[in-house]
Amino acid sequence: MNSCYYVMGLLLFMVSFVVGTTIATANNCTDFFCGNQAIRFPFRIKNHPAPSCGYPAFDLICSSNQTMIQLPNSVKLKVDNIDYKHQTIQLSDPQTCMYKQIKNLNISSTPFNYLKRDYDDFVDYYFFNCSLLTRNEIDNYLVPCLSTSTSQTYVIPSDSFIDDLPLSFCTKMFHVSFKRSHTLIDVRLMWSQPDCKHCESKGNRCGWKNTTHHDEIDCFAKRSSTTLLTTGSILGSMFFILLTGAVYHIYDIYILKKAKQVIIERFLEDYRALKPTRYSYVEIKRITNNFGDKLGEGAYGSVYKGSISKEITVAVKILNFSQGNGQDFLNEVGTMGRIHHVNIARLIGFCADGFKRALVYEFLPNGSLQKFINSPDNKKNFLGWKKMHEIALGIAKGIEYLHQGCDQRILHFDIKPQNVLLDDNFIPKISDFGLAKLCSRDQSIVSMTTARGTMGYIAPEVFSRNFGNVSYKSDVYSYGMMLLETIGGKKITEDLEKNTSHVHYPEWIHNLLDDQEEMRIHVDDEGDEKIARKMAIVGLWCIQWHAMDRPSMQMIVQMLEGDEDKTPIPPNPFASRSRRPRGNGSIAITRQLTQDLDVIEELE
Repeated sequence: MNSCYYVMGLLLFMVSFVVGTTIATANNCTDFFCGNQAIRFPFRIKNHPAPSCGYPAFDLICSSNQTMIQLPNSVKLKVDNIDYKHQTIQLSDPQTCMYKQIKNLNISSTPFNYLKRDYDDFVDYYFFNCSLLTRNEIDNYLVPCLSTSTSQTYVIPSDSFIDDLPLSFCTKMFHVSFKRSHTLIDVRLMWSQPDCKHCESKGNRCGWKNTTHHDEIDCFAKRSSTTLLTTGSILGSMFFILLTGAVYHIYDIYILKKAKQVIIERFLEDYRALKPTRYSYVEIKRITNNFGDKLGEGAYGSVYKGSISKEITVAVKILNFSQGNGQDFLNEVGTMGRIHHVNIARLIGFCADGFKRALVYEFLPNGSLQKFINSPDNKKNFLGWKKMHEIALGIAKGIEYLHQGCDQRILHFDIKPQNVLLDDNFIPKISDFGLAKLCSRDQSIVSMTTARGTMGYIAPEVFSRNFGNVSYKSDVYSYGMMLLETIGGKKITEDLEKNTSHVHYPEWIHNLLDDQEEMRIHVDDEGDEKIARKMAIVGLWCIQWHAMDRPSMQMIVQMLEGDEDKTPIPPNPFASRSRRPRGNGSIAITRQLTQDLDVIEELE
């Protein structure tokens, strides 16, 4: 058995060596033909096994020997010709009706520009829908492919004598501005970067100078594909021998990974309409400067600082594929891609390249809320009570949006200071949706087979159904524990390690409000004390044992924005039977719960 592994390792080393040598000496890529159209740098075929052979944003689609390009606003056009020497591309509509595409055609966010000519300027074209006309003064403007048996469509340029035309029985549909030189039948575009005109005019080929760092292009002599074919044949034969000898040992692992890959690819195919940018792993390495600036590391993987452009800085989370079955990745992309709120971290893109997984977020320079909570040892970083109140209110509005503002209700299940990030202005952004769960907005109770979240912040009903069913109120509990942590400066998870019953810390906060302990929270003036008191009251309401006793996030926002004197102190869920909570407006009866309840294990 050991000799078998030795032979397999030797073969793998030989294959790796040959492959590495081939790539290192090749520098450029061979042409790819789609029908009669040659596809080469800077263009590349989308989802092609060699994405490094092209330039970002120059993706083409080859379908049924027809070359297509996908432009913004779901405009998909046929590529009629690519002139690499002059860097121009000619496009037309696949159904030969470019007029259908004109309204949505917008190339401002692409690397292309309209072909420049000396007499070029923009002209407004007006689209009219008319009943059938007996006069033929405007027949020259007729668009047959948009006309029907009962009405006709005309396109009239603004420099025509439109007032003299018989348009009394016509309705204006819309108008667009377009280059005079274009016929509205096809479109000719040009690109300036990357600049390969000089190289192509000599019959050579452009490509990346370094296949690892895509920061400079170079010109390479055109070569025959015979060498590549020969090398490919040798590599193919060696790989076949390796695969045949190792298949018995890796079959189970390979099939398992392949199944996960199929699940994720199907999800991403359905998800494309939501339009987060999909990056290749090569692009991720370029964005992060080959993972040169690490921001942090955890059980899920590592986070790196990167740049999409000079203006856009991002944080890139590289996921460990060995963690789970890919469901965390699907949750994060599927959830964050549909969220647009000032208090939710924005997902810019993702990578699902083979078994490589990465998530690209907006970069939030002030890091997590954990660094700024109130603590005697953290006076330097503490932001002050007014700012902490603003941050608490922002987080509450973000969670309220998740619960009520989306097409589907989103339950986060991991609200804690480490998952709240702060931007330049200390505006809070909720992040890390790997444990999130989606349900319909009218669904109050969700089904869960296992507990999810971070100990210390998990609602009682999440890990034991003796406390009731899991609902959106579980996020309310986590928010309350986070709020108490920011007030008292005591890390919940540390308290949990020292007090397994997990009663001491929240009860201490309650006793401070109930005047049974001396106030030991640092405040500067009376105004700060009122803010701290109001946040403590809200936090204690959120962590009531029974979900029905907790307020909704909408009510929490109102409580934080309202007057502290009008919010009653909640009952103390940790009090003994001999004690009764006091305070203005507290409910008369406190539920008494049995400690040490057994955890109910749910079946799949």
